[in-house]
Formats: sequence, C-alpha cells, structure tokens
Amino acid sequence: MVTLPIDTVLPALSESLRTRQNAVLVAAPGAGKTTRVPLALLDEPWLLGKKIVMLEPRRLAARSAAAYMARQLGESVGETVGYRVRMDARVGPKTRIEVITEGVLTRMLQDDPALEEVGIVIFDEFHERNLHGDLGLALCLQSQGLLREELRILVMSATLEAGAVAKLLGEAPILISEGRSFPVETRYLSRRAEGRIEQLVARTIKAALAQEEGDLLVFLPGTGEIRRVEASLREMGLGAGVRVAPLHGSLLREEQDAAIAPSAAGERKVVLATSIAETSLTVEGVRVVIDSGLMRVPRFSPRTGMSHLQTIAVSRASADQRRGRAGRVAPGICYRLWAEQEDARLAAQSTPEIYEADLAPLALELAVWGVRDPAELDWLDTPPRAAFAQARELLVQLGALEADGALTAHGKRLAAIGLHPRLAQMMLAGERLQLGGLACELAALLSERDALSEPSADLRLRVEALRAGQVDRRIIAEANRWKRTLSLAPDVREEVDCSGLLLAFAFPDRIAQRRGNGRYLLRNGRGAAFAQEQPLAFHSYLVAAELDDRGTDSRIFLAAPVEEGQIIEHFGEQIEVERLVEWDRSSKAVRARKRERLGAMLLKEVPLASPSAEETLDALLSGIAEEGLDLLPWTKASRQLQQRIAFLHHHRADWPDVSHKALIETLPDWLAPHLYGMKSREELQRLQMVTLLEAMLSWEQRQELERAAPTHLTVPSGSRILIDYADVEAPVLAVRLQELFGLRETPHIAGGKVALTLHLLSPAHRPVQVTRDLASFWQHAYFEVKKDLKGRYPKHYWPDDPHSALPTHRAKPRGK
Repeated sequence: MVTLPIDTVLPALSESLRTRQNAVLVAAPGAGKTTRVPLALLDEPWLLGKKIVMLEPRRLAARSAAAYMARQLGESVGETVGYRVRMDARVGPKTRIEVITEGVLTRMLQDDPALEEVGIVIFDEFHERNLHGDLGLALCLQSQGLLREELRILVMSATLEAGAVAKLLGEAPILISEGRSFPVETRYLSRRAEGRIEQLVARTIKAALAQEEGDLLVFLPGTGEIRRVEASLREMGLGAGVRVAPLHGSLLREEQDAAIAPSAAGERKVVLATSIAETSLTVEGVRVVIDSGLMRVPRFSPRTGMSHLQTIAVSRASADQRRGRAGRVAPGICYRLWAEQEDARLAAQSTPEIYEADLAPLALELAVWGVRDPAELDWLDTPPRAAFAQARELLVQLGALEADGALTAHGKRLAAIGLHPRLAQMMLAGERLQLGGLACELAALLSERDALSEPSADLRLRVEALRAGQVDRRIIAEANRWKRTLSLAPDVREEVDCSGLLLAFAFPDRIAQRRGNGRYLLRNGRGAAFAQEQPLAFHSYLVAAELDDRGTDSRIFLAAPVEEGQIIEHFGEQIEVERLVEWDRSSKAVRARKRERLGAMLLKEVPLASPSAEETLDALLSGIAEEGLDLLPWTKASRQLQQRIAFLHHHRADWPDVSHKALIETLPDWLAPHLYGMKSREELQRLQMVTLLEAMLSWEQRQELERAAPTHLTVPSGSRILIDYADVEAPVLAVRLQELFGLRETPHIAGGKVALTLHLLSPAHRPVQVTRDLASFWQHAYFEVKKDLKGRYPKHYWPDDPHSALPTHRAKPRGK
C-alpha cells in the first residue's frame, strides 16, 4: 500500500479515540484522510461489533471513496465497505464501513436515535458546511449526550476553523496532517474578465492544451455553463485524442465514473466540472486546473419564502481546494480567470448552507426528532430565526405541524418519504387522487436542474419530454424509483394537464391569479411575472414551481396551469368567506359585498343582500371618520354653534369638546344613535346638526349658552352684529366704526371674562383698526383714523367727540 501523509497521524488519532469520544482531524488536500482513516479504525477494540458511518457531502465522492477502500482490501464494494446515497446503495450483511450522503444519516438517526449498530460517525469535508452535515452533527451530539455516551464522533476537513468545532465537541483534541502535494504554478488574468465566462474558459482550455501536459480539470458554476463550453470546444475543434468529459451531480453514475477514470493511452481528457470535484475526489491524470472562480449556490429568502440559485464568487478556501487538484500526482498549473488584485477580496470561507437554505426540511426533521426550538440542540451555527419561522409556517400550511410546532401524523408520513416536504406532500396527494405516476414524474423533474434548455416555462412540456425519453436518464430513473415506492408500474401515465393541480399541493403559497400582461398575484401576496411572452400567461390561474424573489414581481421560471374549479374543490376548506360592509369613497355610500378569498387572491365577489344594521352603521361611521365631518350637512348656524361651544370649552373644561378631532373620536356617542337606517351621504343630509350639537349639552348649559356666548351683540346703533367664534381665544365682532359712537368700553362675554376683539370697519366694511381696548382707541388712535376716513368718506358723520356722538348705521344720524 502506498504511503500517504495521513499515515503519520493515524496512531495519534487511534490513541485519541481510545480515550476520548470525539476528535477533530485537519488534513490538507491529498493527505488521504477520506480513504485511510476508516480503514485504520476498523480493528479498534471500542468498535467491536459496530459499524463506521462516514458522511460525505457529495454522492460521487461517496461512491469513489467506497470503491477505493474496497480495492485496498481486495474486495468489491458492498462487502466490508459499502455506500448508501440517494437512489443508489451497495451494502451487505458484512458491511462495516458505510459511506453515506445527503439525508441518509438523518434517516438512520430518526429510525434509531441511539445508532445502536454504529461505533463512530465521521463527518468528512465538514468545511463545506452542508445543511445535512450540520443537522447530522447536532443530532449525533444529542444522541451521544442522552443515549450513547460511548458513540464516537470524528470531524474531518482540509480547510476548517478547527477551534470552534473542537469546542462544540466538548474541547475535543485537534490532530493535524500537513499532507503532501506537488508545487502548483498559479496564473492570473492581467485584468478583470469581461463578457461571458464560457468563451474565456474555452479559449483558456485551447491554449492550455497547446502549452501544457496532462489532463485538464475545469471548474464552472453549473450545468448550463458546462453545456455551453462543451459546444464552444466542439466548434473550435480540439483535435484527435482529446476527450471532453462533463462532471456534475445530474449525470448517471457511469458517466461520472468515466469522467474521473484515467485517460486511455495516447488520450488527453478535459473534465468540465462543477464544485462536485473540489474535495474527496481524485480525477486521475490532472496536471492543469482552470478555475472560473464561480460557484452556484441555493439562496432562500425568508421575506418571500422562495429559493433560487445564485452564482457567486468562490471563497478563498474553495479556490485553494481547486488549485490543489492540479498538484495531486505531479507539479501542475492553475489558471485563475480573475485578476490578481481581485484575489485578495475573496471571502475566507463559504457561507454555511444553514444561513442560506430553505429550512423546511430541517424543521420537519427536528419535529420528527422531537425538537420544536432549534436552540435545544448544540449547533456550530444556530438556524436563523426568520428562516426557521418561515419554514414552520410552510409546514403548518402543509399540515405537517400543528400551530404550536407539534408533529402531526401527516407530517410523519411526509418525513418518511425522504423528499422535500413540498414534494412529499405532492406525492401523497397524487396517490390519493390516483395521479401518483404524474406526481412521481413531477417530483423527479423538480428535484433536479431544469430538464429542458428552452424558454418555455410550462412544466407540462418537461413531463412530456420525460415520457418521450428526451431528458436526462437520471431523472427518468428517479421518476421510476418513486413510482416503485408507490407500487406503480413505470409506464403509468396520467393526464399531463393535472400537473398544475398536483403542484398546488406542493406549492399552495404559489397558486397564482392572472392580473394581465403576463403578471400574476400569488396566494402569499407577492407579485410574479414571466420574463418574456409565454402561452401560459393566458391562463387565469397557475402554480409557480420555480421563481426568484427579485424586484416587485418575481420572475416565473417553471409553472403549470390550474383550473379555478380544482382550486375550489381541493382547497375549499382554506377559502375564507368575508362579509365586507364598508364605505365606498367613489359612491359616497356603504357598499355590502361577500368575498371569497384564498390568501391574497380574490376568487369571487357578489353583492351582500342584507347586511345587518350594526354592520351598516359601523361602515357609515368609518366612512365619516375617514373622509371627515364635511360629509355631514353643516349650516352657518350649526358651524357657529360648534364654535360657540368650543369657545366655552376652551375657557371651562366642563363644557363638551366639539373640536373636529374630538367629534371624530366620539362619533359612536353623539352621532351613531341618529344614523340607523342611513347608508349614504345623500341620506346623511337629513340630519339636523344644530339639534345634534345641542343634544350634547345639559339643560343648564343650554340656558347658559346664550348668556355666555351669544350669537349676536346689539351695538349702540341698534344693529345686531354676528360674533365670530372661529378663534376660541379671541372671538371677533366686526362692526362699522360709526355704529359704536357712544360706547366707551370694549364689550365682554363669558360672564365678563373675555373681551371681544373688535374689527372696526369703514363705511365700505373694510377694516381700519383692530383692538381689544376701545377706550384707548377713542383716546389715541381715533383721531388719526378719523382724518383718513373723512378724506375718503366726506359725506359721512365724523364727530370730534366719539363718546358723546350719536351712533348710526347710516351716513349720518337722523337730523344731522
């Protein structure tokens, strides 16, 4: 057996695990930790009769590691060493090392919380911070603490902040292996890349094949970019003896194995890979790495409840992992397709998936485990509260949880299926409606990347392509596997037009109602729209299976139509019936309607024949409060009465407050009893506002009102002049100067407490002086005013002594 760097650390690791339950192993890429550690622990005494379970973040790496360890033992996979990944398992009765992935560990823990048959759980490549890895570690720690003190936990990684993990594991020992790699020359672009990355990648591949030796490993963000680079290379022509091999998670196992296998004699290989090839995987013969510097990750928005894939720059740790692939077997070259000055701005580590992912699966698993609050477990990073709350809301809507977070029997069934809760819900609904085959096909299509690279968003076209064998064989195989789970024949094919109905069970919050111009209103209140013209946009209702959360209207990528009748039939118990009796501003009247709503969507609205008197009254009062008291039939007399009462309230607190604000706030007290039978502004005109205001006064106050705040004042000329109470602090008497001759003092009201503000007017009723001290005016200002008025009104009477002069409302007193 070839010596590997990890071999020097294995004795210390074995010794640590004999005396401690937990350990952390940091080993550089190429050290051999993935394949050497499990084999080295097989004969440990504490493992007697127990299994080793190793969690790998990626399926391809899990199968590859199991195959390599089996070869080291001279056996086939499925004997001492086996694996279990999604849709594929090779284990047997003698298997003692199981390499597992994704949710397999979670299922094992849910079935046997104590992991009675397991001696140690190894978390490999933990730096990737996979959601299932974080969940699995939290559950294993609780199992170890409560049920299996002797259970061992080993966390391994090439690039990991080991201190935090060791602390989480109870101050576990940290062992470090430096690894062994050959020097790798790193080359950067001279300036920042512009344009589509695929063309730059294709040109760099062409140049590297001409200048360097060995096979090429090219990192791209996703399958779309892989397809486009592959097409560009075909157009360029790479010459004889060069094989282009895609490598991503959607390929069949045989295609993945072919990509990582050594090249044939005289052949060179160009592997176009996603981040699947970053860790725990040796692509034989690679001497050159070309790194696009990009990766595609899922992002979940608690604000909208939607997930989408986002292309981001790789972290420093990922970039170094990728570069290391070129130095596994010999000196190599790494082309980084970004400028060197950009390199310093890379994040140190990738963001843990627990911060960015849809937490609905995690929330359901925790509920099955018996945990309602994630804080009950020990996490390296606790699930964000907002995202977890959003996940709980969805699970309640799916019927998987009670409102308090308790697991329902239906939720237990959803969790047992092993799909995302949305898709599991769809599978069970399909089984119940005898649409199980279609549900399985939809689940397979939605579990993988888009099966068709065409602009149509119609999911029904994907189902038809699947049935015609025109999609990836992996998707077809998964659909058939789910059909077998439901005991259905692979060739069962239900009506494709029922796709929208089944999607509605998976995405009840994304049932959408047409608003026109390709725009829709989702049940959850968000807007959605097609990015370009689509035949689907003419359907009144559809279900959006995939959309983003950008902008005012999310872009719809995948959807299928659903009929209104299907919505009513299958979601009728969730439809809310509203009796809507409200004020209509346009008609200035109470409008009564009955509405049927599913979330934010208005399904039906009809007039409400007989709203109750109380409903009508409440709506009428709301309308008055909203639009203001001008809806009421105010007259000059009623306005003056309001102002007189307000004046007295200002000076005496025992008088009622009749300000606009106070009247609005007390509408039910003073106005409501007079509104029964009314429902419009027109009918409000029958009200007598003077009577309503007087009703707010006691008998004594009504008697006092005329004395303390009279409507008019009789002046010396005999005229009754209206008093203006608009200013509660200073009521105004506007009167012609000549009518006050003979009056020595300013008139007072409110029992003599408040002097009127006199607006002294010219014969033409124009203001000439404002005063609250008439005596002073006569003594000082009158003579200047007299000169001016005499000049302008020479025919009028302007005496020298206003005190003894006769008042008049004419030009001159009679007899003058």
